[in-house]
Amino acid sequence: MSLQPMQFWRIIETMNVTAPLPSPIAPTTQDEDGITRDIAFLVYPGFQIQDLSGPLAAFEVASMSGDNCRYRCHVVSLAGGGIYSSAGLEVMTRKIRAKPYDTLLVMGGLTLTDPYAQPQVSGQLSRAATRGGRRIASVCTGAFLLAAAGLLDGRRATTHWKYAARLQRLFPKVKVEGERIFTKDQGIWTSAGVTSGIDLALAMIEEDFGSEVARYTAQMLVVYHRRPGNQSQFSAIAAMEPESDRIRQVLTYMREHLTEELSTEHLAGIACLSPRQFGRTFLAETGETPAKAVERLRVEIARLKVERSTEPIEIIARTAGFADPERMRRAFIRVTGHPPQSIRRMAGHDYQA
Repeated sequence: MSLQPMQFWRIIETMNVTAPLPSPIAPTTQDEDGITRDIAFLVYPGFQIQDLSGPLAAFEVASMSGDNCRYRCHVVSLAGGGIYSSAGLEVMTRKIRAKPYDTLLVMGGLTLTDPYAQPQVSGQLSRAATRGGRRIASVCTGAFLLAAAGLLDGRRATTHWKYAARLQRLFPKVKVEGERIFTKDQGIWTSAGVTSGIDLALAMIEEDFGSEVARYTAQMLVVYHRRPGNQSQFSAIAAMEPESDRIRQVLTYMREHLTEELSTEHLAGIACLSPRQFGRTFLAETGETPAKAVERLRVEIARLKVERSTEPIEIIARTAGFADPERMRRAFIRVTGHPPQSIRRMAGHDYQA
């Protein structure tokens, strides 16, 4: 007999990940079997289901490693009860408690491009930051809620590449690094789109219980262990859609003239702006500086050739606009987290440069 959604989530509610806990509860407890940490996943109507399921699975699997690693996972909401995701799947939740969790993660959702659409959630995050929890984090566009709560002011943060520029425009005090998979800054973590929430969870697991537990978790989830936080989101710059025609024209010019010198002064002339005004406008509309955008575009073009051809690295560097292979290598490491030779090996082309 098949289970209805409500029946299914009631069964899940009785499992270990949301089992009733003794009160009072410390965010981290120590017993003879090792350390147990309480991890809460804050959801709201319209949240993205994979933002929840990916990190939740990572913490659950880590607890099965047998290395005195334990997480108690709690799916919570403002009032408790059933909460519908953007896909229409109802998830049973508990009411978020006043006492701190070791780690509190807020999920992303399509509604969060309006950062003030969930004022009560942002208020709850503001209060949580004062209660002594060790970490507060967001997955995908959950960063908008952290920003609306003031928790990202002066901190580095990331979000889904499509919304990085909007996050920067709406919250200029946030140091948006739209190319990163995840960031960590003074106890506040943020991750990029959807599956990068797993990367964030793996990094937390490694911080808590070491690389072996994180590696075991990645293997069980059949995911890469582990993409570094500074690895870029896929084709972020190439897919950006700035608001003004002049910045769109500059991006088009960049793509068509990658082998030429693309200084800020030169690009400002294309936009008919002063260099200072151009730099501010470009950053506000794309979430990137002009220099970073040029580097990202060159790396994206070069990466395709590295993965799909047998051309020597020196030739690829020159045709992508890099002055020499060493500069391309450093750019690859900044953007992807790997040098070109490693990218080629991972793509199945283990040729000598």
